[in-house]
Order: sequence, then C-alpha cells, then structure tokens
Amino acid sequence: MKTKVSIVIPCYNSSLTLRDVVGEIQMAFVNREDYSCELVLVNDASIDNTIDVINGLCEENSNIIGIDLAKNRGQHAAIMAGMAYSSGEFVFSIDDDGQTPGDSIFTMLREIEKGYDVVCGRFVKRPKRSVIRRFGTWVNTSVRNWLLDVPKGIYLSIFFVARRFVVDEILKYKNPYPYMAGLILRTTDNIGSIDVVQKERLASSSGYTFSKLFSLWLNGFTAFSIKPLRVSTFIGLISAAVGLIVALIIVINKIIDPSYVAGWVSTVASSLVLNGIILFMLGLVGEYIGRIYISINESPLYVVRKVIKKKV
Repeated sequence: MKTKVSIVIPCYNSSLTLRDVVGEIQMAFVNREDYSCELVLVNDASIDNTIDVINGLCEENSNIIGIDLAKNRGQHAAIMAGMAYSSGEFVFSIDDDGQTPGDSIFTMLREIEKGYDVVCGRFVKRPKRSVIRRFGTWVNTSVRNWLLDVPKGIYLSIFFVARRFVVDEILKYKNPYPYMAGLILRTTDNIGSIDVVQKERLASSSGYTFSKLFSLWLNGFTAFSIKPLRVSTFIGLISAAVGLIVALIIVINKIIDPSYVAGWVSTVASSLVLNGIILFMLGLVGEYIGRIYISINESPLYVVRKVIKKKV
C-alpha cells in the first residue's frame, strides 16, 4: 500500500508559475509504487488570477484541493491552512515560485524515514541575490537561532517535511501570529536536513517586501521568545549604571574643582540616548501587550472563503 504524502503550497500572485510547479510535482510521482501524492493549494488572497488557476487545476486533478482565503494572512498562516486540510502521513511545505527541485521531495522522504520527525531543505547553492538580501537573510537566521534557542547543528527553512503527529501538534496553535520555525521547535528537536540546490525563479519576484519580512521577524521573537524583554532589562541596568558613574564623576570633579561646570552638550546627549532607549523598550513592551490583546480578542489565524475539490 502506498504511503500518502501531502504537499502544501501557499500561493500568492503565482498565476504564472503555479501550473509548472504542480506539473513538476505530479510528474515526480508518476509510476511511484511507494508514495501517492495529495496537493493542497492555498490562495492567500492573491490580487491576480491565481484562484482561477487553482480552480482549473482542481477540476483537472482529483488529488488536488484548493483553499481560498478571504484575507491575506501571510505565508506561514497559509501553510497552516493547508496543513489543516491535508491528510498525508508526511506533509511538505513548498514555495510556489518553482525554485524547489521536485526530485528533492524523495531525498527528504528517505531522510525522514531514518527516524527524524522533521527534515528541512538547506539551500547550499542559490541564484544570485543582492548583497543587502544576503545580509538580511544572515541577520534573520542568526537572530532567529539565538531567540529561539535553536540547537546546534539544526537548520530550519520553509521547505520542509513533517510527520503527521508534528503537523497535528502545530495545528493546535490558534493565535494570529504563526512562525513556522517556532512551531516546529516547540514540538520537536529531532530535526534533520539535506542540501538542496535552489533553481532560478520561474517568473516575477519575491512577494516578501521589507515590511513583510520585518513583520514575520516580529512574529518569531514576540510569539515564541521573551529574550527581547530580558535584553531590555539588561540594557536598562547598564544605562542606569553608566548614569550613576557619570553622576559620581561630576560630583568628584565639583569637589576637586569648585569652579567646574558640567557641559550642557554632554548632558543633552546623554539625555537623548537614555530617553531613546526608554522609548525603544516601551515600544517593545507595547508590541508584546498589543499582540496579547489581539490574541485575547480571538483574531482568526485565517478565514477560509471556499474549499475547492474536483466534482465527482
């Protein structure tokens, strides 16, 4: 009996690439005697005709399920929506841009069957990207690993395969700020990885703008880590200590030399720095409180407008 594999593809403005991506995956499973394939295509409120492409694919293929979200909630929420409608023993998350080679699916399946709970693809060769984008990726990875206490040797990416029990545990998360790396890490540390050569993007460009990347980064550390609050406490203590030392120096200088006059420039500068730190920390605390408030009000993780399946 074939093992069922679910492949979740979050789709946003991918009308030009989606058919090619689905076709490559479908071809990879042709004549396979060990695995069968189920595809779950999630339209994250695209502003092009992606939903029409999904409708057509669902009508043509009985193994494809389409999910149409009522509002754009981001890639990670779309992945969770697809997971909720998946039924495979193993569940993949794959991008809609065609950069993931289809044959790597079976390499990852062989790896996870060694006993891992999750296996992630590590892109060792990637198409040429700008220096700023590469630097941003490095910063994001480094900060994420520190904030989430990622165990040494574990690599996390949005291209991954997970066992059914891991997916079921991830789906218990109902708050409106999902972050897949945090959700995986709070479920298991038994994570493997394989090297993957990333292909050129089939069309268009990445849907991640700077604001979206920053928002995703905020999701990661405010929903799954309190380290920023601890850092703010540490910075506050350091600032207070520096202020105390400066005050002592001024007092000592005044005792030694009664004519000594503290400079207004240094006073104003130190005041601006300290006030800036205070405002930054207040903003950080406000970010946590705001997200708690939105979660308490039960803002939905995603809203499904329609589920699309082939008519029988």
